[in-house]
Amino acid sequence: MFLSLAITRRKLILALAVGAVLLLMLATPLLDLPERLAQAVNPTERLVPIYYVDTNEKKVAFSFDASWGAERTEEILSILRNNDIKTTFFLTGFWVSEYPELVKLIVKEGHEIGNHTATHPHLASLTLEQIKEEIKNVEEMIHQAAGVRTTLFRPPFGEYSNEVIKAATELGYKTIQWSIDSLDWQNLTAPEITERVTSRSHKGAIILFHNNGLHTAEALPEIIKYYREHKYEILPVSELIYQEDYYIDPHSGAQIKKKKSKNN
Repeated sequence: MFLSLAITRRKLILALAVGAVLLLMLATPLLDLPERLAQAVNPTERLVPIYYVDTNEKKVAFSFDASWGAERTEEILSILRNNDIKTTFFLTGFWVSEYPELVKLIVKEGHEIGNHTATHPHLASLTLEQIKEEIKNVEEMIHQAAGVRTTLFRPPFGEYSNEVIKAATELGYKTIQWSIDSLDWQNLTAPEITERVTSRSHKGAIILFHNNGLHTAEALPEIIKYYREHKYEILPVSELIYQEDYYIDPHSGAQIKKKKSKNN
């Protein structure tokens, strides 16, 4: 009986301790509770990119990765210009080196430039300093070509790790993924690309295209028409995402605005 009472007492003490911790977290308005709970459950922080923005506003961002070829880029730029749309182009170093005039044209057209590494490597195989060199090298190439600095980073192949995001963050970058993949790089037909991108539409989406997808330019007008008809605003990535006071859900990659405390 004494042993039974001792066990019951230990359980009671443990329950009271857990309750006290939860009450302390609830009573602390300085940080968002979901973020604090995630850290409490998983003290080893898992870093993730921004996949999409948690928002009630009907806004999406179009983004184009440029890693190979350029023969369809001017047609894409023309379509965007005719529809008065600004987007984000993530450029690799070897693409910048081969097509410096197109880099200038993209900037002249009012689009945002993002960093997609110098050589498009598998970053997980590199050291922290090697990752930083990949980012810094293309940043300097873009600056020399078009006079702009990059602040958004997209890892090649969508592959990332804590080390990759840490390297980008230490260089002042936000790491950007996507929530809708057009799969235009698989040479889908224009109707197939359109169906993928429109059927998966949601508020705060970041949409992935490629500057030289075989049927990307053909699909764009219908995609734009769909989003316009459904009252979505199409923006560059930096105008969609939050610049401060946010956290990223470690499971979904949603960028979530922190709630203001009652004392503010």
